[in-house]
Parts: sequence; structure tokens; C-alpha cells
Amino acid sequence: QVQLVESGGGSVQAGGSLTLSCAASGSLWSVNTMGWYRQDPGNQHVLVASITNDGITDYSEFVKGRFTISRDNDKSTVFLHMTNLKPEDTSVYYCNARGAVGQVPVNYWGQGTRVTVSS
Repeated sequence: QVQLVESGGGSVQAGGSLTLSCAASGSLWSVNTMGWYRQDPGNQHVLVASITNDGITDYSEFVKGRFTISRDNDKSTVFLHMTNLKPEDTSVYYCNARGAVGQVPVNYWGQGTRVTVSS
């Protein structure tokens, strides 16, 4: 099992910045990718950004150039640095960790942290 605890959400005005943190603990050996998702209006989780154990990053088109994902050296904490925030970035942001135990895929979620951007 992997436990994920997010922090750093809050309220900010448009154009401002926030940094989200996700602290992971437990069976981290089973994880190869960590990322951030957010809820769309249909309550589906939409990928915001991800980072692999090798440091390969992926970003959705709507955050490229504004958000940066990174992780600390022991790979237990992932950060999402968000700049030039827009009202449409308002959402609940969820930390995700995925990988495999043998041939069985595993997928873990944090409890979510709310980001509110006012115009």
C-alpha cells in the first residue's frame, strides 16, 4: 500500500502562484510514476502532470508553460509548482501514484486539495 498526503492548496487571484506537495509513504518500491490530476466539471480525473522515476515529465496542454512538476531526490515527495493561475484552474487536485506489484498494476490516490483562483 502507498499513502499519499497532499498539501498546499488554497485561494489565489488570477496570475498568482501556488505550489502543491504530495508526500508518499509505504510501498514506494511498487511506484514508477507519480502525478497530479484534477476534477473536470463531470467529476472525472484529468491528468495535469506526471513524472516517472527516471524524471520523464508529461503535461496536459492546458498547463504547459505554466505548471512544473518535480520530485525530491528520494522520490517520496512530488511538487506541482503552478504559476500564472487562471480561474479555469479552479478545481480539486489529486495526487496519484501508479506502478505494479509483479504483473499486477497498482494505483493510489490522495484525498485531494482544493485550489481556487479568483478573477
